[in-house]
Amino acid sequence: MTSSSTGRARREFGLTALAIAAAAGMMLASGGQVWAQALLEAPGPVPSVPVEATGADLTGVPSGIGWAGLAGIAGLYAARGRARRIIGAAVAAGGLFVLVAVWTSTRTEALTDAVATRATDVAGTAQLVGEPETQTIGPLVAVAGAALLVLAGVVATVRAPAWPGMSNRYDRVAVPRPSQAVTQSDLWKSLDAGDDPTLGAPDGDGVPAEDAGSAADTGSDTASVQPATGPERTKEGPDGR
Repeated sequence: MTSSSTGRARREFGLTALAIAAAAGMMLASGGQVWAQALLEAPGPVPSVPVEATGADLTGVPSGIGWAGLAGIAGLYAARGRARRIIGAAVAAGGLFVLVAVWTSTRTEALTDAVATRATDVAGTAQLVGEPETQTIGPLVAVAGAALLVLAGVVATVRAPAWPGMSNRYDRVAVPRPSQAVTQSDLWKSLDAGDDPTLGAPDGDGVPAEDAGSAADTGSDTASVQPATGPERTKEGPDGR
């Protein structure tokens, strides 16, 4: 992969991660906004009072998917290959789920039931006056976040396998490299870089110095045990014969 394609892949990943984070932020923020408002009428000479229902009162799906989307960013960075496609598809599916939940929870029947339950908790025997009035800002923020999440999930499903991920030094199966650490600080730097300080540096023939030293020692031992090839001397007795 060339440097230009690597830079483009990094930008794609950064923009997609930013889009997922923005979508998650919008969906989380929409849960605290007012989605519906109605008037309560109590028995007796008591003026009507307003009652409000937030997005969290109507549905908890946008908030839950928002937190899951933030976790998906870390998943896209740590995973590789087909796992990234699965995560991207899950992100897009989460956005679609939010769209369905917003549409279902903002229908007139659902709003009336939710506000009536809220009114009972607040004012006891009070009754609603007319139908609840929908506040469009909260639902629109949730819909915008969900649509952005769907788009980011589709892009991740298609392009994520080409994006950069975690370095190979965090992979357990990575082959350690030899280190030439001398001082204590060099030793810690080698460990951070994924090098193995217990391996010797290779010599000119590509053989680690420790292996070369072992081979030299073996050769010297072999030479020392070779028998002498000089002429044999006969042993003379005491009388010279």
